[in-house]
Amino acid sequence: MCRHLAYLGPPVPLARLLTGVRHGLYEQAWAPRRQRYGTVNADGFGVGWYPRGEGERPARYRRAVPIWADGNLPELGRAVHSHAVLAAVRDATAGTTQDESAAAPYADGPWLYSHNGAVPDWTHLVDDLAPSARPPAAELLALESRCDSALLWALARPGLRAGEPAGGVLADLVLRVAAVRPGARLNLLVTDGRTVTATRHGDTLWYRTAEGSVTVASEPDARDGWREVPEGSVLRATPTAVRTTALDATARRPEPSPGPPASRPTDGGAPPAASGSAGRPDGRPQPAATAPERTTPA
Repeated sequence: MCRHLAYLGPPVPLARLLTGVRHGLYEQAWAPRRQRYGTVNADGFGVGWYPRGEGERPARYRRAVPIWADGNLPELGRAVHSHAVLAAVRDATAGTTQDESAAAPYADGPWLYSHNGAVPDWTHLVDDLAPSARPPAAELLALESRCDSALLWALARPGLRAGEPAGGVLADLVLRVAAVRPGARLNLLVTDGRTVTATRHGDTLWYRTAEGSVTVASEPDARDGWREVPEGSVLRATPTAVRTTALDATARRPEPSPGPPASRPTDGGAPPAASGSAGRPDGRPQPAATAPERTTPA
């Protein structure tokens, strides 16, 4: 569910990234070519960027309507330029908020964030995580929206605020959630305006480098030069280099997570979590096979 992208490089108009390229994010709202779950992303959209002169604080524009139904986007896309952009189109998880508060990107300090995927039985996720992985109650009370993506953001924010490396924060989160929700799809994407960090766990992820820039996206547009990120990986990118590593090799805290919970009645028709955990004596999931660490100059 959902398609997203991030860009770093020389300032460009938003339109060049969103509406000005064939098979880009705009078309992926109604005609994605590589989306594995769902067929249309019509439950809202959003774009975040870093205005010149505003320091590290990003700006956002989000709507609950399909991206093609927003009459203001063409003018906004033509007028706004930025060196760093994160944008997404949404296919909502059943039982989640339908207003624009659930549309990515989410923001906190210098960070923009998006989630492509879904977490089964997400309303019970915090109860099933190890106590050390649970966010403070204040984080849960401050959730921007009632949805799985917002909950994952609440779980990631404390580490990012503390200055921990984004790759370790996201890899740790993916492995912990996957241990108790084996069916979760957890493609996470964050940027602070200088770097892009993304995970691939359960859906597609690609990147493209060109002319001192990097674009990371759920699927390629019509331009040449795209490379696929291996399943079970973390990608870390700047305009000059891209590195991919295995989730398990990147996670910041290797202590074991609890096993999946017993089956329970679920909300909104979400399937119960499966019992057992795959392949590791410490209870964490066995990561999918990935390529060894690789750095690609831009």
